[in-house]
Amino acid sequence: MIEIYFFNLEAVIKEFPNVRSISLKKKIYNVKQGYINGSIIFENGHRLAFVEVKDTDVKTKIKYSYQYMDEKSDFIFRYDNAPHHHDITNFPHHKHEFDTVKASFEPTLYNILLEIFKKQRKL
Repeated sequence: MIEIYFFNLEAVIKEFPNVRSISLKKKIYNVKQGYINGSIIFENGHRLAFVEVKDTDVKTKIKYSYQYMDEKSDFIFRYDNAPHHHDITNFPHHKHEFDTVKASFEPTLYNILLEIFKKQRKL
């Protein structure tokens, strides 16, 4: 089951024409649980570094972080569920952007790649 989840993530990445290269590391704990760590380089040199810890029996991810950076590795935004912003609605889900932290939903990799695709097409 976790292998299917990872396969679907790879398929999602391949849907986006602005992706230039992909590097993934996967660790399977058992048939339902695993860890994936990835780096996606886009055609403009920007990069998305992400990690997901997933149990396929649970709808939400155990842990996630999606950090988008420019070609110099300067921060653009990050979504994560680190439990350090207790005052945010939808705790622990939040988005860091510039110097702000705001409430967010638990994004999917597709959501993140679509947001990046839209940002890059506006440049």
